[in-house]
Amino acid sequence: MAGASISVTINDQAVVRGFEQLTRLMTNTRPVMAAIGTELVASTHMRFVTQQDPDGQPWHILNPTYAEGKRNTRILTESGRLRDSINSRPGNDQVLVGTNVIYAAPHQFGAVIEPKSASHLFFRMGGELVVAKKVTLPARPFLGISSDDQTSIAEIVFEFVERYSTRH
Repeated sequence: MAGASISVTINDQAVVRGFEQLTRLMTNTRPVMAAIGTELVASTHMRFVTQQDPDGQPWHILNPTYAEGKRNTRILTESGRLRDSINSRPGNDQVLVGTNVIYAAPHQFGAVIEPKSASHLFFRMGGELVVAKKVTLPARPFLGISSDDQTSIAEIVFEFVERYSTRH
Protein backbone atom coordinates (compact mmCIF):
# COMPACT_ATOMS: atom_id res chain seq x y z
CA MET A 1 0.00 0.00 0.00
CA ALA A 2 1.77 3.09 -1.23
CA GLY A 3 -0.32 5.61 0.73
CA ALA A 4 0.11 4.62 4.37
CA SER A 5 0.28 1.44 6.35
CA ILE A 6 1.85 0.44 9.62
CA SER A 7 3.21 -2.75 11.08
CA VAL A 8 2.12 -3.84 14.52
CA THR A 9 3.15 -6.96 16.39
CA ILE A 10 0.80 -8.38 18.99
CA ASN A 11 2.73 -8.92 22.21
CA ASP A 12 -0.11 -10.33 24.30
CA GLN A 13 1.25 -13.80 25.08
CA ALA A 14 -2.21 -15.36 25.47
CA VAL A 15 -3.18 -14.13 22.01
CA VAL A 16 0.13 -15.34 20.55
CA ARG A 17 -0.42 -18.78 22.13
CA GLY A 18 -4.02 -18.78 20.87
CA PHE A 19 -2.85 -18.04 17.34
CA GLU A 20 -0.16 -20.74 17.60
CA GLN A 21 -2.88 -23.17 18.67
CA LEU A 22 -4.95 -22.11 15.67
CA THR A 23 -2.08 -22.81 13.29
CA ARG A 24 -2.09 -26.39 14.58
CA LEU A 25 -5.87 -26.66 14.13
CA MET A 26 -6.19 -24.88 10.79
CA THR A 27 -4.04 -25.20 7.71
CA ASN A 28 -5.35 -21.86 6.43
CA THR A 29 -5.57 -19.05 8.99
CA ARG A 30 -6.54 -16.46 6.39
CA PRO A 31 -10.16 -16.40 7.71
CA VAL A 32 -8.88 -15.32 11.14
CA MET A 33 -6.78 -12.59 9.56
CA ALA A 34 -9.73 -11.49 7.42
CA ALA A 35 -11.91 -11.18 10.54
CA ILE A 36 -9.21 -9.17 12.31
CA GLY A 37 -8.80 -6.97 9.23
CA THR A 38 -12.54 -6.29 9.04
CA GLU A 39 -12.54 -5.27 12.71
CA LEU A 40 -9.51 -2.98 12.29
CA VAL A 41 -10.98 -1.29 9.21
CA ALA A 42 -14.20 -0.58 11.14
CA SER A 43 -12.20 0.75 14.08
CA THR A 44 -10.17 2.99 11.77
CA HIS A 45 -13.37 4.31 10.16
CA MET A 46 -14.64 5.22 13.63
CA ARG A 47 -11.55 7.38 14.20
CA PHE A 48 -12.73 9.65 11.40
CA VAL A 49 -15.94 10.14 13.41
CA THR A 50 -14.29 10.62 16.82
CA GLN A 51 -11.34 12.52 15.28
CA GLN A 52 -8.93 10.77 17.62
CA ASP A 53 -5.77 8.74 17.19
CA PRO A 54 -5.56 5.08 18.27
CA ASP A 55 -4.53 6.16 21.78
CA GLY A 56 -7.67 8.29 22.12
CA GLN A 57 -5.88 11.62 21.74
CA PRO A 58 -7.73 14.28 19.70
CA TRP A 59 -6.27 15.07 16.31
CA HIS A 60 -4.50 18.42 15.98
CA ILE A 61 -7.09 21.13 15.22
CA LEU A 62 -7.37 22.59 11.74
CA ASN A 63 -6.00 25.97 10.79
CA PRO A 64 -9.04 28.23 11.44
CA THR A 65 -8.78 29.93 8.04
CA TYR A 66 -8.66 26.55 6.29
CA ALA A 67 -11.55 25.25 8.42
CA GLU A 68 -13.79 28.15 7.35
CA GLY A 69 -13.60 27.12 3.71
CA LYS A 70 -14.14 23.38 4.20
CA ARG A 71 -17.36 21.74 3.06
CA ASN A 72 -17.15 19.27 5.94
CA THR A 73 -16.38 20.28 9.52
CA ARG A 74 -14.60 17.02 10.39
CA ILE A 75 -10.82 16.82 10.36
CA LEU A 76 -9.37 14.57 7.59
CA THR A 77 -12.79 14.42 5.99
CA GLU A 78 -13.53 16.60 3.01
CA SER A 79 -14.72 14.14 0.39
CA GLY A 80 -14.49 10.96 2.50
CA ARG A 81 -12.01 9.43 0.05
CA LEU A 82 -9.28 8.82 2.64
CA ARG A 83 -11.67 7.19 5.12
CA ASP A 84 -13.35 5.12 2.43
CA SER A 85 -10.01 3.91 1.05
CA ILE A 86 -9.02 2.12 4.27
CA ASN A 87 -8.89 -1.59 3.52
CA SER A 88 -7.36 -4.83 4.71
CA ARG A 89 -5.48 -7.60 2.96
CA PRO A 90 -5.38 -10.82 4.93
CA GLY A 91 -2.51 -13.26 4.64
CA ASN A 92 -1.95 -16.56 6.42
CA ASP A 93 -0.04 -15.03 9.33
CA GLN A 94 -0.64 -11.30 8.96
CA VAL A 95 -3.18 -8.73 7.88
CA LEU A 96 -2.26 -5.45 6.23
CA VAL A 97 -4.50 -2.50 7.03
CA GLY A 98 -3.93 0.75 5.21
CA THR A 99 -4.69 2.84 2.17
CA ASN A 100 -3.17 3.59 -1.20
CA VAL A 101 -4.30 7.24 -1.18
CA ILE A 102 -1.17 9.27 -1.90
CA TYR A 103 -1.87 11.94 0.72
CA ALA A 104 -2.47 9.43 3.53
CA ALA A 105 1.14 9.27 4.74
CA PRO A 106 1.51 13.05 5.31
CA HIS A 107 -1.68 12.98 7.39
CA GLN A 108 -0.71 9.84 9.33
CA PHE A 109 2.89 10.82 10.06
CA GLY A 110 2.95 14.60 9.52
CA ALA A 111 4.99 16.35 6.83
CA VAL A 112 6.72 19.52 5.81
CA ILE A 113 5.73 20.56 2.30
CA GLU A 114 8.26 22.66 0.42
CA PRO A 115 8.31 23.78 -3.21
CA LYS A 116 10.33 21.54 -5.55
CA SER A 117 11.05 23.95 -8.36
CA ALA A 118 9.82 27.35 -7.16
CA SER A 119 10.90 29.69 -4.42
CA HIS A 120 7.51 29.56 -2.66
CA LEU A 121 4.27 27.62 -2.42
CA PHE A 122 1.20 29.42 -3.75
CA PHE A 123 -2.32 28.38 -2.76
CA ARG A 124 -5.66 29.84 -1.75
CA MET A 125 -7.12 29.66 1.73
CA GLY A 126 -10.07 31.64 3.01
CA GLY A 127 -10.41 33.31 -0.38
CA GLU A 128 -6.93 34.80 -0.10
CA LEU A 129 -3.73 33.97 -1.92
CA VAL A 130 -1.15 32.48 0.45
CA VAL A 131 2.55 32.55 -0.37
CA ALA A 132 4.72 30.38 1.88
CA LYS A 133 8.23 28.91 1.88
CA LYS A 134 6.86 25.77 3.50
CA VAL A 135 3.75 24.32 5.11
CA THR A 136 3.84 21.95 8.07
CA LEU A 137 1.11 19.32 8.35
CA PRO A 138 0.82 17.93 11.88
CA ALA A 139 0.53 14.16 12.28
CA ARG A 140 -3.05 13.01 12.70
CA PRO A 141 -2.69 9.24 13.11
CA PHE A 142 -5.71 7.27 11.97
CA LEU A 143 -4.01 3.89 11.53
CA GLY A 144 -2.95 1.90 14.57
CA ILE A 145 -4.09 -0.50 17.24
CA SER A 146 -6.02 0.87 20.20
CA SER A 147 -6.51 -0.97 23.47
CA ASP A 148 -10.07 -1.76 22.30
CA ASP A 149 -8.58 -3.16 19.07
CA GLN A 150 -6.27 -5.38 21.11
CA THR A 151 -9.27 -6.71 23.00
CA SER A 152 -11.16 -7.31 19.75
CA ILE A 153 -8.20 -9.14 18.21
CA ALA A 154 -7.97 -11.38 21.28
CA GLU A 155 -11.70 -12.12 21.14
CA ILE A 156 -11.51 -13.00 17.45
CA VAL A 157 -8.53 -15.34 17.96
CA PHE A 158 -10.12 -17.05 20.97
CA GLU A 159 -13.48 -17.44 19.16
CA PHE A 160 -11.68 -19.17 16.28
CA VAL A 161 -9.76 -21.38 18.73
CA GLU A 162 -13.01 -22.39 20.41
CA ARG A 163 -14.79 -22.99 17.11
CA TYR A 164 -11.99 -25.10 15.62
CA SER A 165 -11.15 -26.94 18.87
CA THR A 166 -14.65 -28.38 19.05
CA ARG A 167 -14.34 -29.69 15.47
CA HIS A 168 -11.22 -31.72 16.18
